[in-house]
Amino acid sequence: MDFTLSEEQLMIQQAARDFAQNELLPGVIERDDAQKFPAEQVKKMGELGFLGMMVNPKYGGSGLDAISYTIVMEELSKIDASASVVVSVNNSLVCWGLETYGNEAQKEKYLTKLATGEVIGAFCLSEPEAGSDATSQKTTAIDKGDHYILNGTKNWITNGNSASTYLVIAQTDIEKGHKGINVLIVEKGMPGFEIGPKENKLGIRGSDTHSLIFNDVKVPKENRIGADGFGFKFAMKTLAGGRIGIAAQALGIASGAYELALKYSKERKTFGTEICNHQAIAFKLADMHTKIEAARHLVNKAAWDKDNGNNYDVSSAMAKLYASEVAMETTIEAVQIHGGNGFVKDYHVERFMRDAKITQIYEGTSEIQKIVISRSLIKN
Repeated sequence: MDFTLSEEQLMIQQAARDFAQNELLPGVIERDDAQKFPAEQVKKMGELGFLGMMVNPKYGGSGLDAISYTIVMEELSKIDASASVVVSVNNSLVCWGLETYGNEAQKEKYLTKLATGEVIGAFCLSEPEAGSDATSQKTTAIDKGDHYILNGTKNWITNGNSASTYLVIAQTDIEKGHKGINVLIVEKGMPGFEIGPKENKLGIRGSDTHSLIFNDVKVPKENRIGADGFGFKFAMKTLAGGRIGIAAQALGIASGAYELALKYSKERKTFGTEICNHQAIAFKLADMHTKIEAARHLVNKAAWDKDNGNNYDVSSAMAKLYASEVAMETTIEAVQIHGGNGFVKDYHVERFMRDAKITQIYEGTSEIQKIVISRSLIKN
């Protein structure tokens, strides 16, 4: 097995690293404090091709592999997870879903603008009573012949107010259960579509997270992706890929916190020597580095499975489960290594710790990942 990155992948990694240092790092603490969406930085990421990395160039994408995508996600997340989650959602959930399951007219109308970053998208599945239980959709799309009438509420939607294109999962036929669910393309500005309040969050505070309200929104039937009743399968397959992006985000958060902790441990002195020379700190660093490397291999395996046409439901679940745990553990230890300074915003690690927690929750909680993994083990 070859673990060496190609020359192209190394160039992509350096480009993402340079962008993160030069464009994301300045002002990242202020954006976190003010819950400010990084609109200017997102526009530049679109210009660099980061918002449609795996999309076919015929639709304006970069045509790259999933490994390259996870590399970019890691590098961006080392600095600003609020910016990287925009890349994850736009690539994994919106662009991939449209390109894989949308028809040609939908791709021409929506995918090209999304892949180039002219606009960004949002994936709308979660509801007040349908988070982990995605089958319990209360949002309805009543078939009216040539259109649907959409009613309901979606919660915790990333890019909620900044997106222009929304993929909305809704129940069309309650009696059919999950087989009566559809996915509709909804445009910002459609009559009856309202943006709810912005969430005041623990972490990824620069991310634009809102509730969405649909009151008798008329959605043309041509905006349905796939056959009638395909929505639940669409959501599950899309989320499986999305977990690779979030796993890479968690990996980046852990890596960023570790690098800061390592640097600080070589500068901070106690009892006449740098704290990295104390076994208590040195062993923490060893554990952090080892777990990060293990997480990276799981992330790369999931991306490799996707690139090679293998089933990646379990490998993506394993990657997200472990990488998110490593992110949480590593950021806590990074704060500990920084001591009192770790509690101070200027040192960044407290923000990494707050950002890490969401990776154990969104796009399937850790408990859901364990269900996916264990069911596969039992079935096989």
